[in-house]
Order: sequence, then C-alpha cells, then structure tokens
Amino acid sequence: MRHQCRVPLLGKPADQRKALLRSLATELIRHGQITTTKTRAKAVRSEVDRMITLAKDGSLAARRRALGYLYDKQLVHALFASAEERYGSRNGGYTRVVRTLRRRGDNAEMAIIELV
Repeated sequence: MRHQCRVPLLGKPADQRKALLRSLATELIRHGQITTTKTRAKAVRSEVDRMITLAKDGSLAARRRALGYLYDKQLVHALFASAEERYGSRNGGYTRVVRTLRRRGDNAEMAIIELV
C-alpha cells in the first residue's frame, strides 16, 4: 500500500530518481519550459518551487543549498539575481503543467511544464 507516501517513485531506484529530478529541474530553470511525461512534470514541480523559494530568500545558506542541488553554477547565480523581481509578489505556484497529446510510441501522457 502507498498510503501517505507522497514521493512519486517514477519506476527508478532512489539515486536515479534524484538525478532525474535534478536534471529536469535544471533544464526547466534554464529554458523556461520542457516537455516530459505528466508524472515527471508533477514530480519536478515541487523541486523547482523549492529552488525558486530559496532564490527569493537570497541568503548565503539558501544559495549554497541551491548550488548543492542544481547542476549549473551560473544558472543558480542568474536565478538568484532575477527571482525577487519576477516572483516577489507570488506566494508559491511558480510552475504550470499543461497536458498535451499522448506520446506516439507508448501512448504515455505528455505534458509541458513551464515557469509562470
């Protein structure tokens, strides 16, 4: 049973799942939107929201936590520089998941996740 288990497992071991979510979060912050499966989009949504919340905080400890999670150092600096004016008035909900057509090969539900 999966009662109260809120982490989507994505059919991967813990280390591969963490690496996948880190890379998806890095690319979403870099490009502004990515196309992936609906389950992965919903899983990466909380990670990106956490990184933007750290960037809004702007402290040195928050910057070090973001540097430990995201793969690109320059991307972290750009995120911390632009997060306050872009998301200063917003209390969460920094991403939007839009469902698209199913994938042709395996009929998986696809979605576009984008920064608001």
